[in-house]
Order: sequence, then C-alpha cells, then structure tokens
Amino acid sequence: MSDTAGSALPRQVADAYVDALIELDPITGTYLGVKESNGRLPDFSPAGAAAQAALNRATLAELDEAERRPGADADAERLCGRLLRERLTAELAVHEADEHLCAVSNIHSPAHSVREVFTLMPTQSDEDWAAVLDRLGAVPAALEGYRASLGLGLERGLKGGPRPAATFVEQLTEWAGDERGWFEEFVADAPEARRKELTAAAQAATAAVRDLRDWMRDVYAPAVAGAPDTVGAERYARWSRYFNGTDLDLDEAYAYGWSEYHRLLAEMRKEAAKILPGATPWEALAHLDEHGKHIEGVDEVRAWLQGLMDEAMDALDGTHFELAPRVRKVEAMIAPPGGAAAPYYSPPSEDFSRPGRTWLPTMGETRFPVYDLVSTWYHEGVPGHHLQLAQWTHIADRLSRYQATVGMVSANAEGWALYAERLMDELGFLPDAERRLGYLDAQMMRACRVIVDIGMHLEMEIPADSPFHPGERWTPALAQEFFGMHSGRPADFVESELVRYLSMPGQAIGYKLGERAWLLGREKARERRGSDFDLKTWHMAALSQGSLGLDDLVDVLSKL
Repeated sequence: MSDTAGSALPRQVADAYVDALIELDPITGTYLGVKESNGRLPDFSPAGAAAQAALNRATLAELDEAERRPGADADAERLCGRLLRERLTAELAVHEADEHLCAVSNIHSPAHSVREVFTLMPTQSDEDWAAVLDRLGAVPAALEGYRASLGLGLERGLKGGPRPAATFVEQLTEWAGDERGWFEEFVADAPEARRKELTAAAQAATAAVRDLRDWMRDVYAPAVAGAPDTVGAERYARWSRYFNGTDLDLDEAYAYGWSEYHRLLAEMRKEAAKILPGATPWEALAHLDEHGKHIEGVDEVRAWLQGLMDEAMDALDGTHFELAPRVRKVEAMIAPPGGAAAPYYSPPSEDFSRPGRTWLPTMGETRFPVYDLVSTWYHEGVPGHHLQLAQWTHIADRLSRYQATVGMVSANAEGWALYAERLMDELGFLPDAERRLGYLDAQMMRACRVIVDIGMHLEMEIPADSPFHPGERWTPALAQEFFGMHSGRPADFVESELVRYLSMPGQAIGYKLGERAWLLGREKARERRGSDFDLKTWHMAALSQGSLGLDDLVDVLSKL
C-alpha cells in the first residue's frame, strides 16, 4: 500500500492511509482541500465498500509491522498507532456487519454527503466550475451505487428504519424541487460561458435524485415497513465503539445521563424563576420565544452569528487561548434547505484556503430567538469545534495528517464543543438569565440524548424516580414525548433529532460523555500541577494532541 513499506513508523503508515483513502473517497479529499478530488465522487456500491475495507485491512497489516520497528515506542508514534488501530478496527466491525447496506438517515448517508460536498467546493475560477461540472456528472452513478447497496441489504434482510426512510424520502423530494432542483439552484449563478452545460449536468443530477426518491418511496419504504426503528444491544455496542472510541459501560452511561438530567433541571428552575416567576423552565422558554430577544431576517442572523464568533475570538485569544492568525478566521453560513434541523460545522481545508464554517439551518424561519443561538454558536464555532479542529489542522505537521483530520473521534470533538459551552458559562459570557437558560436548555438536550438514545435502542427501564413514565421501558414514541417535554425547541426540531438518533445509534451520547472526559482530564491536570496549573497553557496543549478516543483522552489530558 505504501511507498515506505519496510521502513515506515506508525505515523507514516497513518499518513499513507490518508493518501489512499482520498483516492477512494474524493469527498474526504474536498474536505481536506485536495483540488484533484473536486471532480469526482466515491463508489457507494457494495464494491466500493469492499475496497474501503480492503484498504483498512492492508493498513492494519502495515501497522503491525511498523509497531515492531525501532522508534515505534515513542509517545507520538504510540498514540498515533493506537488511534489508527482503534479507528480502522471499529470501521471494519461496522463494515463486516454490513451496516453500509442499510445506511438510511436524515443526516448521515451517502446521499447527504454527495449534496453537502458541493457547498464546500470553490467556485471562483473557470477551473473551479469545470470541477463542479465533472462532479455533477458523477452524481447519477454515485446515487445508483448507494441504491445498489440498499437493494443488496433488502435481499439479505438488512433494513434501515421505517421512520428514517420516510424522512429521507421527504428530503429527497425537497432536493428534487418542483420546477428546479437543488443542483440547478447551485449552478444558477455560474459564469455564462459554462452555464448551459452546468445546467444540463445539474438537471441530470436532479433526475438521479428523483429516481432515488421514487425507488425509496415505492420499493424501499414498503419493504422496511414494520421493521424496528431501533437497533438492539449488539448493533448499538458496535456503533457506540465507532462513535466514541471506547467500549462503554452503557448501564453506567445511562445512569449518568439521568444524574445530569436532575442536576440541570434544578439549575433551569432557578433561571426560569428570574424570567417568569412560578413558571417551569419550558414555560419560561416559550415566553422567550414570544417576548425574548430575537434576530429578524436570515441575512441579519448570519451577520449576527459572525459578530458573536468574532467577539468571542477577540476576547479569548491571548487570555484563554493562544491562536495562530489563520485559526482566527471562521465564517457563519446559512445551511442549504432540505437537511436536518441541527446546526453544524465544517473544518478548514488543510491549507486554510477555505476557512472553518458554521452552518445554520433556518427550517424556513426568519425570526430567531437569541437564547437558542448563543450557546450553540459557542459550541459550533468559538471556542468549540472551530478552535479544536482548526488548531489540529494548523499543527498537522507536528502530529500526523491522520490525527489532525480523518482520524477524528466524534465523542472527542463533540465533548470538547460541549466543554466549550460550559467554559463560556464559567468565564461569564452568559451574563443574563435569558442566555443562561438557553445554555442550560442545550445542556439538558445533551443529557436527554444519553437517556433516550441508550434507553430506546436497548429498551431500558425508566427509573422509579423519573417524573416521566417510571418503571416503563423506552420506545421511540416515549423518547419523542420525553424529548419534546424537555426542550425549548420547536416540534420539527424534536422530530428531526429523534430520527437522527434512530439512524445514528451511539453518536448522540458522545456529547455528554465526551464533555465528562474533558472535565475530568482538566480536573486531574489541575490536581497534578497545583498552583502551577495555567488554563491557557492547558487549553493549547489539549488542543494540540490531535484526535484521541475516550480510551485515551482522560489519561492524556490529565498529564498536560
């Protein structure tokens, strides 16, 4: 696989893997800023998945050899090797269980990846538009490969959940449009010289979206009707390892979710009383929806979010972080319609020619409550995802390319982002009850995620001290009711979130469990260093470790 075979150490094996991965997965190449990737799409057919698995197996064999060579026991090599082995092994476990043959989701599927990658492509030059044209031409084959995988899954009795399937059909319908689809909208402002051929390619891409929609609606959805939306203990454990980088004690994690629920509920009641005396937290949030501070207009909210991140960057750089100039740039964006309701972040390209970006799905709204935005943008932007992932990119030459990019463990990154929300509360950036109740509502959402994600997939019993259906066992219907009762967000957001949990089991628990690991690592480092502990120094050291699974995170952070 590698030109360095026979002499490579683990970090070289890891970086050779990134090069080989980009060849198979040009979407990853575009995320990293590899220009040569921009005109292609991956093979999402069963053969494409087999090629990815073969690469993982070959890389693990090379890693076996590399770890026996002199120098492989150095800390930098050892940590990179551990991460590479854990990640590739977790990915293979998912592949060998044929999970790619039932990958239906409202947020995380090959079809979503195909559409979203266009939003990251440069469109400044004729060469850029030529790459867009080539990639548009690849859309029909990519979606057909995905359909072939789902079709093989049906043949083997492997079925995606009925509820994610129904939601996905709705999304595909929105992408296809009535008169003009999303891809045609994307190229509508292309240069005149290329517009005709781009429009034709976009129309073919939209036709492929409609074909996939029709097949999902007419063949797939009826075939999976009656199948369970939940995955059960075996599949849940496999996905939990994939998203969290460790084999969790799920009973303990479930109990922790409930303990956080009770702690946060008490805090929320205190803040709610300051806003609307005698009201419950969610009555107070409903009051804020009508009478709290708002941003009016889509362009206006994008500008406001940009200002919020710029303000945080200016306040934190030099005091609690020490940031390189290129890390300081981050852009607020409006997400394309037709996706899930949750905001998200896309990291910078490796050369920072494309900066890190936060994305707000408006869900058709034009009026945005401030309480629901501030803490979320500390999470998605500054000091959350952007500072961590941009810092990894900035120091990739000191780590390995793998540790700084494709080796990311979801619970590490989401844990840091939730830690970042708490940090901003600790530092006094949520000075009024309105913003603080919004922050606590976001924290409560993450605690509820632990409860309902584990609870419904494993059919756990609701504790006797729960105010909600004590002694019963979780179902998706109970999970949605519980989540809606404990969220200040609208019903369409709650619906989108539950479908997400059903189709990405084990991912949503990583926010709270990852945050716990970050807090414990900081606490242990503070205890070890005593009066010499410096938070800014610790933050920068912690953000310069690259990706770590929860197996290693607390241990490494506590020694910084």
